[in-house]
Amino acid sequence: MMTMFRKIPARALTDSVAEQLLEKIEDGMFPRGAKLPTEAVLSEEFGVSRTVIREAIARLKYEGLVESRQGSGVFVTEQAGIHPLRIDYTDVGTLESVLQIVELRRSIEAEVAAQAARRRTDATMANIDAALARIDAEVAAGGDGVDADVGFHRAIAEATGNPYFLKTLAFLSQYLETATRVTRTNEARREDFSRQVREEHQAIVAAIRAGDPDAARNAAQNHMYNAARRLSQLGEDDSAAGDQPAGPSH
Repeated sequence: MMTMFRKIPARALTDSVAEQLLEKIEDGMFPRGAKLPTEAVLSEEFGVSRTVIREAIARLKYEGLVESRQGSGVFVTEQAGIHPLRIDYTDVGTLESVLQIVELRRSIEAEVAAQAARRRTDATMANIDAALARIDAEVAAGGDGVDADVGFHRAIAEATGNPYFLKTLAFLSQYLETATRVTRTNEARREDFSRQVREEHQAIVAAIRAGDPDAARNAAQNHMYNAARRLSQLGEDDSAAGDQPAGPSH
């Protein structure tokens, strides 16, 4: 019997099956509303167990691409034609890829800061101030300040009143957090970087407080440019301390 799928090795079975099924959905072989082959058929065509097929289907369900209908089978959803943004963790395993995400984030952070300057209220401004203070407190307590840093940028995004800024930045930040934590170097340079980050954060806050969108945009752009520079410098430092605590680089 002619098969439409490629036989795959034992490794990464679930990923491979899910990816191939996704390809067939995206290229129209299984259009919206179409029923997928049964577990038995897919198991035979892929040459894998039904457990692997169920796990792959579960992954597609989680992403909203397919749905089960009681007694009828698994069908491609109507939203399957909408392609969600995905970044595979294996794609961000290099300094170059991390810097590319920082570049993407820079353009978003700049507009977030500008809109926060336009729309901030006394309450959201107080949240930003408190978030900034938490970074210093976390570092003073011996932490790396990364969690507080994420909270600071989230507070600025909340001040825009636009939930999609929040969702987009949260999506991007998850790929940068590990790099921020592990890309550390000797104590002197970490202290120098912490001072730079503190000053950049203060410039963003001052511009938002003043209600100056242009200054806020410029301060945020400068901050993200410098974040990329710091990551590059730390990545090139062979004497880096690795996982020792340090202040955030962004």
